[in-house]
Amino acid sequence: MTLTRTAIKSITRRFCKDEDGATAIEYGLFAALVGAVIVASVATLGTETNRGFNTMGGALKTANDAAEAAASSGS
Repeated sequence: MTLTRTAIKSITRRFCKDEDGATAIEYGLFAALVGAVIVASVATLGTETNRGFNTMGGALKTANDAAEAAASSGS
């Protein structure tokens, strides 16, 4: 009985002193945070890029419509 109790105490002490698992968890949390930041950045950048292309497309359509109107009224 005392051998088992001593073995359990020894294993428990080693487990409490061992920080390898905590380090792995910290690295995992850090990697998850970096991944979330990348996803958020790409989503925001994609929205802004899409908005810019839509603005340019609208400006080109307006310019094209004006050019066609000028060409048809000039003939």
